Amino acid sequence: MIRHGSRIIASTASALRVLPIAALLCCRAPVRANTAAPAFSVIAFFTAKEDQAHISFVREAERWFPAVAAKYHFRYDTTSNWQNLNAGFLSRYQVVVFLDTRPEDPAQRAAFQAYMEHGGGWMGFHFAGFALTPSVYPANWDWYHNTFIGAGSYVSNTWRPTSAILRVEDRAHPATRHLPATLRSSPSEWYRWEKDLRQNPDIDVLLSIDSTSFPLGTGPKPHEIWHSGYYPVVWTNRKFRMLYLNMGHNDIDYEHRYDATNRTLSYTLNNPIQDQLIIDALLWLGSRK
Repeated sequence: MIRHGSRIIASTASALRVLPIAALLCCRAPVRANTAAPAFSVIAFFTAKEDQAHISFVREAERWFPAVAAKYHFRYDTTSNWQNLNAGFLSRYQVVVFLDTRPEDPAQRAAFQAYMEHGGGWMGFHFAGFALTPSVYPANWDWYHNTFIGAGSYVSNTWRPTSAILRVEDRAHPATRHLPATLRSSPSEWYRWEKDLRQNPDIDVLLSIDSTSFPLGTGPKPHEIWHSGYYPVVWTNRKFRMLYLNMGHNDIDYEHRYDATNRTLSYTLNNPIQDQLIIDALLWLGSRK
């Protein structure tokens, strides 16, 4: 099943069954549908089964992205069926988004790599870049983590999710053209990576954590609070049409301080300046320029 905006796309058989009714309605009322073709098409893959913070972000994205697509005239579909990650399905779309995870099946991985190597666009959020051995998501996809994203394995993170002052490092990139020199992010859990992206000539770091953010994190474990260091949070790989954002982890009331519902305490897509970064990145990915 594929979801288009807030509507579920029916199967061809179902569509044919309702055709006579649709034809009668068409004859009795003027057609008001917008027939303009979308500027480009986006397909977002998600899993939304593990960490409640990632599930919360996916649910937030389900509301936010369709509204942005309507405003900027592109098509936005979603699917949780990773078997759709194949050449035939991907040929319908100019941009692929990984909202919370990565593909695990070798055939799906090969299809995605071929898609990217032939000019497809990709945006990945937060946990889509995660790899750690041993874990449920081991570092077993060398091309994706080391060549494509370039960061290697996850090493550690801040805790709790907190906002940070981000510094724009490349203000000439289309994704950052509307950003100020620094901005305050939405709260997130920030990752430290195995590889220093500054040493990779293929990587263009767009935003990093500004030193005025330190100390960053509230703990309680000392290593969950950062006091210094270099931490990129948004970057592209010049050899591909891609952009990775470390945002996408909402704060959750795991301790049930307020009630027993695992209430969402913070959101990612409610920050106008950060939202503009995501919008401009999507428009750049979809333009193929």
